[in-house]
This record gives sequence, structure tokens and C-alpha cells, in this order.
Amino acid sequence: MKPLAIGATVKKMGPLLGLIVLSAVLSVATPNFLTSSNLFSVLRQVTYSGLLAFGMTFVILIGGIDLSVGAILALVGIITASLIQSGIDPVLASFAGVLLGALCGAANGLLVSIGRIAPFIATLATMILFRGIAQEYSQSRPITINVDGFFNEIGSGYLFGTVPTPVVLMLAVFAVLWFVLRKTRFGRYVYALGGSEEVARISGLKVKSLKLWVYTLSGLLSGMAALVVTSRLSSASPNAGIMYELDAIAAVVLGGTSLSGGRGWLFGTLVGVVLLGVLGNGLNLLNVSANYQLIIKGAVILFAVLLDRKNT
Repeated sequence: MKPLAIGATVKKMGPLLGLIVLSAVLSVATPNFLTSSNLFSVLRQVTYSGLLAFGMTFVILIGGIDLSVGAILALVGIITASLIQSGIDPVLASFAGVLLGALCGAANGLLVSIGRIAPFIATLATMILFRGIAQEYSQSRPITINVDGFFNEIGSGYLFGTVPTPVVLMLAVFAVLWFVLRKTRFGRYVYALGGSEEVARISGLKVKSLKLWVYTLSGLLSGMAALVVTSRLSSASPNAGIMYELDAIAAVVLGGTSLSGGRGWLFGTLVGVVLLGVLGNGLNLLNVSANYQLIIKGAVILFAVLLDRKNT
């Protein structure tokens, strides 16, 4: 293997190496870290952020950004819980919630592609809009539900009595999206659009349509994340998902996806999600104060962004 290829491989595997080193340090620092119950707890906790980050990866790969994912999560949770509370079948309510998430994402896509509004501004506006709708619909109060069966399993169930169902869901979604991104024409178009929108347009790609589908996917995954959170808590709050978009962006950047678009991979995002989860869990086990946790987390994200800028 040529030196340049070796360097590229090391750079690509950097987030995974960082996760391994961090895990090793925490396993020495606190004996509770490597217990199966703690590790499964970490994976369960990062499920919703993983789903949001997977969608964010596609958006950032095309050179966009989506600040509305947390607000979509809140809106979908409120509507889904309201439907279930009114007597609608939980399965039907869940599908309606995911569809609502996709429609919110499509609205973002239309604003960015047809409206030609900068993604940051468009999704900042819809973040406020969706959050306001959730607040008004629920009268700023949480909606509590008590449902067994399918809906309860989404966030609180276990496969084979051991593996949390939401973890299985996250990994299944990851596998499907990895295949889409790496093995399909749609995935190649995503990379091409992020590399150069002008070249993609000249090459005959339907740029507006592609943007629409990518933002719709992001909204759909936000809807799925809402089901996990609502099921886990047996409640939906209009204040749910605040700052979740920043966690998703941080995981994508930590995973090695360039904020300028066109470069990145979904496995890196998965590693970034788990890395942030492990970091937070380890700091909690070490009894580090919440304020210092924010400082450390911010420093880690800044370091990742600086590396991205250096290699752009």
C-alpha cells in the first residue's frame, strides 16, 4: 500500500481509534464502564441521536445543514402521542408520525431547492415554526400515554431479552442507509452533489429533486427518533429535542464527514455517535459536573472541526 493510501486510511479510521482509546481509558478509570448493562445503556441512550445523525450525514454530504431535526422530533412526538391518546391504533399513529416527519423534511427540501433559501436560514426558520406548532398544539404541556405492545417495544423492549430494541432499530437503519449510500446510484449522486453542485447540474443530475429527497429522508429519520423517545418516556413534550440538532452535527463531524460536503462516510457517523455517548457516560461515571462536561464536549467538537478545516 502506498504511503498516501496508508495516511488516508489512518485518517479515516481516526474516530474509531479515538473511541477505542477513550474506552480503554474509561475501563481503567472506572470499573463500572465495561459492564454489559452499562454498555447497553450507552447504546440505548444514543439511539435517537444516531437516527438524527444518519439523516444529518446525507444532508451535510450534499453541502447542506438541517437545524430543524430536534423540532421535528418534538412535533412528531406530540402528534403521535395525541393520536394514541385519542384512541387511534398505535401502529397507525406511528406510521402517521413518521409520515409527518417526512413531510416536514420535504418542506425543508422545497425551501432549499425550489425556494433557493440558504439551508441554514431555511431550517432555522422551520425549527422555530415546527417548535411553535408543537407548543401551540399541546398548549405547552406534555402528553402522557400508557400503551403496551408494539409502541412500547419501540423504545423499551428487548430482543432475546438482552439487546434493547431501539439499538436493533438503529443498527438496522444504519445497514440500510449504508447500502444506499455506498452501493446505489442515489448514494453516488449525493457525493457528486456535495462535491460540486455546478458540475452535478452540468452532468445532468436533477439537483432540486435530489435535495428534496435528502431533506425528506432527514425528516423521516427525525420522525423515527421521535417514536423512540416518546415510547421510552411514555410521554411527549413540546420541549423535546432541544439542542439535538447540534449533537447530530457534532457526531457527523466527529465521524469525519466534511462540513463543506462531498466527503464522509456513514460508519464514521455511527462511531461519532457512540463516541459522544461513551464520553458523556464516562464523565457521569467519574462524577464530572455538568458544566465541565459541556466544556469538554465543546472542546472535542472544536478539535474535530479544526481537523476538518485543516484537511479541506
